[in-house]
Amino acid sequence: MKQIESIKEFGGWLNRYQHPSTSCNCSMTFSVYLPPQAETEKVPVVYWLSGLTCTDDNVRTKAGAQRYAAELGLALVMPDTSPRGDDVADEEDRYDLGKGAGFYVNAIQQPWARHYQMYDYVTAELPALIEQNFPVLPGVKSISGHSMGGHGALICALKEEGAYRSVSAFAPICHPVKSGWGEGCFSAYLGDNRELWKAYDATELIKSGCKPMPVLIDHGLADEFLEEQLFPQDLEAAYRERGAPITLRMHEGYDHSYHFIATFIGEHLAYHAKALRG
Repeated sequence: MKQIESIKEFGGWLNRYQHPSTSCNCSMTFSVYLPPQAETEKVPVVYWLSGLTCTDDNVRTKAGAQRYAAELGLALVMPDTSPRGDDVADEEDRYDLGKGAGFYVNAIQQPWARHYQMYDYVTAELPALIEQNFPVLPGVKSISGHSMGGHGALICALKEEGAYRSVSAFAPICHPVKSGWGEGCFSAYLGDNRELWKAYDATELIKSGCKPMPVLIDHGLADEFLEEQLFPQDLEAAYRERGAPITLRMHEGYDHSYHFIATFIGEHLAYHAKALRG
């Protein structure tokens, strides 16, 4: 693991690293914010999964999350959204497939399967690396994300029962098997058998009997992708059918951007801090 950047913020440190990934078979980049409390004690962790076209850089420069993490004593771990490198498969003429669009699944179709193992990376390899190398409490972690990353956060929390203390999301793709973004990536990474897609779909996981985990979700009503890509009503209906707790907040005037995320990120981190600190 190689540190490539270090910036002092709010009494803590925002650091950036590269490391060879065994899951993705390439060099991966991630950022970590360590709050000032981490200088004297181990702290809980919130993992943030970013959306289509993003890297770890978007959230750390646009969300304003580090100020709240410093106040709450939380480490933030911000991975990339996909494998990178000259030999990594890509569709250069598409923003919604390939690099920047890993969709947090384990690809089984070629040429994607060699590198696109993002589910294993964010649920297993990266947490193990973090716990081995940083002053964090082992196993005391929560997860959140935006758009494609919100989808990732939801499926990670639902599929890895007991691994996360809490989960939240901003404008997540709640039902990707019926979303154009999800269909495009799932058909490429997983093949044409739509039953296989359901294993990476939060709504379908709840409908199929997966143990529902309480979730906090925020959407903007001015989000241009709300009706055709995100389908929060489907996830809410699946939760209600199971009698499970879901907090779905719809905000007038807010869009899909980091302006929206920055407005409510403090509330999300406080939500996670409450769960993480018991």
